[in-house]
Amino acid sequence: MKTLVLVRHAKSSWESAAQDDFDRPLNQRGQHDAPIMARRVMEKGVRPDLLVSSPAMRAITTAEIFVDTMGLPQELLRENREIYEAGLNELVRIVRELPEGAETVLLFGHNPGITLLNKFLCGEHIDNVVTCGAICMELEAGSWKEVGTGAGKLLWYEYPKKPA
Repeated sequence: MKTLVLVRHAKSSWESAAQDDFDRPLNQRGQHDAPIMARRVMEKGVRPDLLVSSPAMRAITTAEIFVDTMGLPQELLRENREIYEAGLNELVRIVRELPEGAETVLLFGHNPGITLLNKFLCGEHIDNVVTCGAICMELEAGSWKEVGTGAGKLLWYEYPKKPA
């Protein structure tokens, strides 16, 4: 069994209209929510072997906050340029290409891709994974290469404003 946690980047800033989308940083709420969500993921017992993130500023910053908050070695975090603006097919391919030695992976990305990937893997209807939302699923596949539609079982969905 493999465990996959899909994390949408934390809330980002729209302060500068001239700023390129790729370079948008987290806003104050995003900086606040990311460590809270990292702690929630830890409290759920998740100990990742690997974290893979879009290199867009808001996604990689969210991933770095998770690494720091969870006390993980920085070398567990890898960037994958293909996650930025990836559609469902690209995200499925990225999951299928994860290293087999990694049993639990956190994947940091963007909508609509994160929401679509959850629907594809779990069949669970979550209209819109909110910023800094985290979806944990257990994959019935013994190998990342075997991951396909309906292979995931939703374990939980947490998000910053979810009541305790």
